[in-house]
Amino acid sequence: MQSARGRPRSFDTDAAVERAMHVFWSRGYHATALPDLLRATKLSRGSLYAAFGDKHSLFLRALDRYIADALTRMDIELDPRKDPFDGLRAYLAGYVDRTSGANGRRGCLLVATAMELAGRDAEVDRRIGGFFKAMEGRVAAALTRAKAAGQLADGAEPSSAARILVCFVEGLRVVGKTAPTRMTSQATADALLGRFIK
Repeated sequence: MQSARGRPRSFDTDAAVERAMHVFWSRGYHATALPDLLRATKLSRGSLYAAFGDKHSLFLRALDRYIADALTRMDIELDPRKDPFDGLRAYLAGYVDRTSGANGRRGCLLVATAMELAGRDAEVDRRIGGFFKAMEGRVAAALTRAKAAGQLADGAEPSSAARILVCFVEGLRVVGKTAPTRMTSQATADALLGRFIK
């Protein structure tokens, strides 16, 4: 019989990270207490510490999970095999859906984390900065394809336009906390994207 030390973990680490992510997303980093995480993950204190280290390490794992999910979703929406503007419309529509009405009340884990911890936590800063850079890069790549296809408005520059669109979708996350109607958010997204179409 194996000792407790050598026994393999009997829980799904990914599922535990996802459940912890939802707690941090709902409550914020500082307002999340260890008992909240133990309840959500269904782990004992010893198991949680053995698997993840401490609350901060678990939070970073949860943030990494959130970022990976968001970038995977973007890769699907902005698939280079699609027409670039069709992909950008899908990308913006996804944000509109996630930020309209009751959906938007929860907000964005990254935006909330930036507001709570940016400038005070180097690991968080690195992750948030990396995410925004990756997001901007993906949008810029779609706009570069649009430019090559002669679809980008005259005078529009892919990297500047990408920065504007990323600022817009993250701003939409904040405005989403006020539960705007989907129609209003979609009209705003359409108007902004329309400025970049030839």
